[in-house]
Amino acid sequence: MAKVVWSPGIDHISGALAKPGKSGQHSCTKMLLATHRVAPTTSKDCNRIYLREAVKRTTEPTQDEQLIRNKFAAVSKAVNTRMKDLTKLPQDQAAFKAQNTYTTFRQYLWALESEAYEG
Repeated sequence: MAKVVWSPGIDHISGALAKPGKSGQHSCTKMLLATHRVAPTTSKDCNRIYLREAVKRTTEPTQDEQLIRNKFAAVSKAVNTRMKDLTKLPQDQAAFKAQNTYTTFRQYLWALESEAYEG
């Protein structure tokens, strides 16, 4: 097993270090994934690096998946449009500050537009 010696200032690395690109782009073909174990241990060797092959879907999206994708696309577009609409922005910001359910403005608008989409 290889041993990694970190440079000063780097404690650990965690997450995707390289992701496979979309077809037609110059990129790696495998995902390089690093993990860092945070459980208490006496060993200092708690980093792991994995290579993961790119996965291609073998089935077509189901009708439910397609409906969810369509809803996501429509709501996302509506939220972005609403955030740029200067006529609604002051009222939306005031309503957001008055509520305490949602932590971000985008999350609040997403809930409003999602409700409007469903009808």
